[in-house]
Amino acid sequence: MELNRLLLLTAFLLHVRLSRMSPTRLVCDSRLIHKYITEAKDMERRAGLCQELLPLPRSILLPQVDFSLREWKAKTNETKRQEILCDLAMLADAVMAMQSHVGLECAGALLEQLHRKTSSFHLLLQTFSWQVSPYPALCAPRTVAQSHPSTAFLAYRQLVQGKLRFLFHDLARESCAEGSRGWGKAPEPPGPSVGR
Repeated sequence: MELNRLLLLTAFLLHVRLSRMSPTRLVCDSRLIHKYITEAKDMERRAGLCQELLPLPRSILLPQVDFSLREWKAKTNETKRQEILCDLAMLADAVMAMQSHVGLECAGALLEQLHRKTSSFHLLLQTFSWQVSPYPALCAPRTVAQSHPSTAFLAYRQLVQGKLRFLFHDLARESCAEGSRGWGKAPEPPGPSVGR
């Protein structure tokens, strides 16, 4: 099992060409998160065209990934990270369960791709830790029962476009050198930081 996780992480790092990047570079270059958002939208679009994606024989729990921006801003980055980790873990498990009910063609290939990307982000975020705790964080994400595989692609796209993008943005504000981050239209002038 650990070997599979290591292989997934290696594949992810090679995919985004992180051989020359640190996690900080991943956060600081906003083009990368926008690339993942575009890929998530493309997967969701292709899933909508796949005729093999039929309703499942029973409902499967997916994480509810919508959130209140005001509540999100009040959380620490570590709390945000743990929340996203829980959402990603639940989504990966749901996709695995869905895979057992579909064929190997269009539907199977798309769900495999979704599982790979979800698991890769989960492994990556595990390296972004600010606190050392002897106890693993308890996952209690809000859930919704869904019976169609296409909803997993929607949940992934919303997660990447929402919580994950906002977390990367928050981390970039804290740790990226002025002018080196790709967030925003132009680098902010030197001076006191402006609150949100």
